[in-house]
Amino acid sequence: MATMSRTFNVSPPPPVVVGYLKDFAHAEQWNPGTCSCERIDRGPVAQGAYWHNVSKILGRTAELTYTLEELTDRKVVFVGENQTSTSIDTITVDPAGAGSLITYEAEREMHGTAKLLGPLMKLAFERRAVDTEKQMTDVLNKLPCAQDGGASR
Repeated sequence: MATMSRTFNVSPPPPVVVGYLKDFAHAEQWNPGTCSCERIDRGPVAQGAYWHNVSKILGRTAELTYTLEELTDRKVVFVGENQTSTSIDTITVDPAGAGSLITYEAEREMHGTAKLLGPLMKLAFERRAVDTEKQMTDVLNKLPCAQDGGASR
């Protein structure tokens, strides 16, 4: 299993950050590996919502269905699955002064013969973590800091 964890500060307060990150379609903006991410179901973004995500890593395209497994005022958890892998992305958002402290943890488990790629995936995943932290920080710092929880987006 490949895992990574990054902790960093951003300027918007937690309600704004969680309001933005709970919509996994925004991964197109903050995740450098995401090529496209479209909501499959309808209605408000809430626990149980799901998305079709297309990502690229090591020159290969992967399509996963992600589900919003947990949503609280300080945590967002997405689980993505396909036949060859399971991905768990946990984003915890804590107050830090006027802004937020983000802890982003991602786990990728390969299944079947794809397990043979485990060591190579771990290296690629660790390199991608640096880019994800930078891109997520840049995107979140551009959000308006209003306390609307992202409702106007």
